[in-house]
Amino acid sequence: MPAATLDAFLNSYLGPPDELRSAVVATVRQLTQAATKVRNTINQGVLGTAFAGTRSANADGDIQKDLDIFADDIFLDAMRHAPVALYASEELEQPVLLDSQAPLAIAIDPLDGSSNIDTNVSIGTIFSLLPATGAPDENPAASFLQPGVKQLGAGFFIYGPQLALVLSLGSGTHVFVLSTRLGTFVQAYESRIIPQRTQEFAINAANYRHWDEAVRLYIDDCLEGTEGPRGKDFNMRWIASLVADCYRILMRGGVFLYPGDKRKGYRQGRLRLVYEANPIAYLIEQAGGAATDTITRILEIEPEGLHQRVPVVFGSGREVARITRYHTEPSAIGERAPLFSRRGLFRA
Repeated sequence: MPAATLDAFLNSYLGPPDELRSAVVATVRQLTQAATKVRNTINQGVLGTAFAGTRSANADGDIQKDLDIFADDIFLDAMRHAPVALYASEELEQPVLLDSQAPLAIAIDPLDGSSNIDTNVSIGTIFSLLPATGAPDENPAASFLQPGVKQLGAGFFIYGPQLALVLSLGSGTHVFVLSTRLGTFVQAYESRIIPQRTQEFAINAANYRHWDEAVRLYIDDCLEGTEGPRGKDFNMRWIASLVADCYRILMRGGVFLYPGDKRKGYRQGRLRLVYEANPIAYLIEQAGGAATDTITRILEIEPEGLHQRVPVVFGSGREVARITRYHTEPSAIGERAPLFSRRGLFRA
């Protein structure tokens, strides 16, 4: 039996006539067209004009590359042809009003992992679909200050060996891959389920000295392997591309940590709640995993600003819960209670 196409999946999601669902479907279709254009440009690499160089910092202080701006322009233009009232982007300080009568608001990171552009590592586009609330023309920011549980759908495109779309519209997390032969996205994986247990974690270990004690203790215990309190060996991964790390976890399990730390500007982490953490958390939860800010469920956090940052832990549910216990009640972790003082593997 041939695999279902994205169009077939979206048609089955539509069901009886419904304004919001119809708007979601139309918007996802516009997003796929925009992502294909971005992928075609990425495939040109340094031979294309969009790889020319860097620009000034964006609204959130991160350095913009030409490809960041190019991708933002492509997706913004696509949303002008979708039933979208408001467009909020990592690259823009304020939301853009497109159509005050439209039912949707979209928050987007047009090019996640752009620090990897020059190294040919997978990068992507992350998006969150929300209902437009109130009067979009009077208070554009309001629609984006809803907690993540209000999302109508979320997803990301990953520009890797294949152009893949990871998508959830509230009934599981599905993976579609662009078929160049058919000229459309085809379902590759239906309703991914993340294993509850894992022996693989992703974290930037170079920041060890800056972490809070709870994070250091968790990583120390993992790295001690079979001889330590966990009693099993762990693998460590870190791609520095959120979409790539998330895709790996959806495929084979694991846990991802980007905690806050003691460096200036990093106390609240570096990932943005509205257009990075919320859509990723939505996808992870729909796949049976969990996502927190080390303690609180990501999707329950009330955003205070469009570019608000948040610590993020996501992946296999039991491991995410364990990391929370390291922060809230470490003495309740049976195999290492009572806590004992020892030297970590990264310590002098």
